[in-house]
Amino acid sequence: MREAVIDLGAITSNVETLRAAVGDTRCMVVVKADGYGHGAIEAARAALAGGAEWLGVVDLDEALALRAAGIDAPVLTWLHDPDADFDEAVAARVDIGVSYLGQLERAAAASGRAVVQLKVDTGLGRNGAPEADWHEFFAAAARLERAGRITVRGVWSHLANAGEAHDAAQIASFESALAAAGAAGLDPELTHLAATGGALRVPGARFDLVRLGVSAYGLSPFDDEDAAALGLRPAMELAASVVSAKRVPAGTGVSYGHDYVTTEETTLALVPLGYGDGIPRHASGRGPVSIGGARYRIAGRVAMDQFIVDVGDAPVHVGDRAVLFGDPSTGVPSADDWAAAADTINYEIVTRIGSRVPRRYLPGPTIPARRGAA
Repeated sequence: MREAVIDLGAITSNVETLRAAVGDTRCMVVVKADGYGHGAIEAARAALAGGAEWLGVVDLDEALALRAAGIDAPVLTWLHDPDADFDEAVAARVDIGVSYLGQLERAAAASGRAVVQLKVDTGLGRNGAPEADWHEFFAAAARLERAGRITVRGVWSHLANAGEAHDAAQIASFESALAAAGAAGLDPELTHLAATGGALRVPGARFDLVRLGVSAYGLSPFDDEDAAALGLRPAMELAASVVSAKRVPAGTGVSYGHDYVTTEETTLALVPLGYGDGIPRHASGRGPVSIGGARYRIAGRVAMDQFIVDVGDAPVHVGDRAVLFGDPSTGVPSADDWAAAADTINYEIVTRIGSRVPRRYLPGPTIPARRGAA
């Protein structure tokens, strides 16, 4: 009745395209938030088939789920509960993103030798050690590495995407952090600053590795350049079967509050997707829907489980497929169209699609479960 169709071949192709764009720089594909709604396990395998060397997740549970699925590629996880059990990370060969001294000491106290990547704040203002703490942070990391308690694999940060001048300032700040790390006696294998935006438009931010997020799923991170211009193909198509189609007279109120009232005799088609499935209620009256090759807009308010489309005199019937978004080259609306309708970003549109919507996977290339070594 409802489904999100995920084209794994598109993910693989997107990663190949992005790898070509960044040259010899290594690539991490981020599969946090269940692969931006696409399915973390499946997306990870498709990304590795496209040449990704690393996978990125937010928390340890996401990393352990990859390992439980037999995915043995290097994984970095970076946002931790204050009481996170780093023993599990060490046992699973997961790199631990560390942002402050106390967290570093807890990682060093784990059973076995923790592999860490030290995050510094270069201007985003989120996680990461501030510049005032760098000397102590790096000195402690070097001491713990010499003692055999940790291995410092990386030093990293994140661009704020606040404009060219800010990017340049953050690159300079990151280079200062790397110099401070070197002065403390650290020699990390990896240094990384750029996510997709920086990877594609700020070559000086690439360093040893770039982190690819929404772009791997075929969506653009830019306001002024769409996915097609970047050579990317959207991997998710969200659709559902029409479950009711009925003729109603002029003057019929539609959905809660009667924000929409028919102006003439028409057909109302009911689509079984709502905000309980992640359809943004803010797109009420604006969200685009394709049925039978024609494009319409939601009539009235999005409800928890359903919304209505006024299709006029079009021959729409129960069982017809309604596509909310997918690859616009096929004539259907895009996630960007939905983002505009809901005053949000394409990242949110795909990521918020809930577990009540089954994922159906179109196969991509197959690879062995084991790729690389953590």
